[in-house]
Amino acid sequence: MRAAIFRGPGQLAIEEVDPVPPGPGEVAVEVRAAATCGTDLKSYRRGHPKLFPVLPARFGHEFAGVVTSVGEGVTRFRPGMRVVAANTAPCGACWACTINRESLCENLQFLNGAFAEEVTIPAAIVARNTYEIPESLAFEAAAPLEPLATVVHGIDESGIRLGDTVVVHGAGPIGLMFVRLATLRGANVVSVDQSAFRLGEAERAGAKQTVDITGLDADDVLEAIRSTTPGGRGADVSIEAVGLPQVWEQAVRALRPGGTAVLFGGTPKGAMFGVDSSAMHYEEYTLKGVFHHTPKYVQTAVNLLISGQVDGMSLISEVRPLDALVESLEDMAAGRGSKYALVP
Repeated sequence: MRAAIFRGPGQLAIEEVDPVPPGPGEVAVEVRAAATCGTDLKSYRRGHPKLFPVLPARFGHEFAGVVTSVGEGVTRFRPGMRVVAANTAPCGACWACTINRESLCENLQFLNGAFAEEVTIPAAIVARNTYEIPESLAFEAAAPLEPLATVVHGIDESGIRLGDTVVVHGAGPIGLMFVRLATLRGANVVSVDQSAFRLGEAERAGAKQTVDITGLDADDVLEAIRSTTPGGRGADVSIEAVGLPQVWEQAVRALRPGGTAVLFGGTPKGAMFGVDSSAMHYEEYTLKGVFHHTPKYVQTAVNLLISGQVDGMSLISEVRPLDALVESLEDMAAGRGSKYALVP
């Protein structure tokens, strides 16, 4: 079968590989759609020691498809079922899991290999983070389950209340999901970005106002953002969805007194950002780092997709064949599209 093989930064190609039958507790799935994401792009460019500790490796983790075979002991799934799965599952036994912080699990079981004609779901993910999906949900719309689950986590940590002013910094796929879920919570959402196209997508996702910060310096950006908030005080909740230290700082500076910043976008290892300690103290900011998802958030994300409250297809810039994987990652890097669904 054909599958994407990653051999190191910049070395990614579709190759012929032998399919591997599912072992005990595992499920083999014919991939009907696999979605690109920012983690794929970062991994393609510079590698990822946690996702790819050993090379070469299979590549890709957002997908939906049809079960082709199941391993010994699997009773919940059978051939022919339409399914979607998350990219990890927590162990349930480490210190983080035992204190109900499963997103910080020390022994996360990862899934790689979704950019292929077939992928095998590890037993731990079959047991906790795999779901049947109805005919009404397109495979392409279901594939972005994993990033949506992480955004559900971020929203849950945000404390957003009905009528809050929420500023989302960044209108890529993650930012658009935050716009949508904050809107569903009854917030008045402001989307901030440097792309008129992405800001238009944010309006369609529910943003009440948008701020194009192209060419503005940091102080002008702050003034433009604050002008959209009640009394010019700043955001009740400010969400960083870019992954750059300077945008983390922007998100914190955009808060009203007593506000909460959700610092979501992953930055390069060792990157530092600054906070005005006086403002932090006297204005009582709350800063929250948010990483990954848990089975609870995955289940919520599945329900949002099935119910149509989140339209997964709205996140997809284009549907392409599997052979367009590298081209699609390069298009993401150049800002020509936000997310692509690849169909083997």
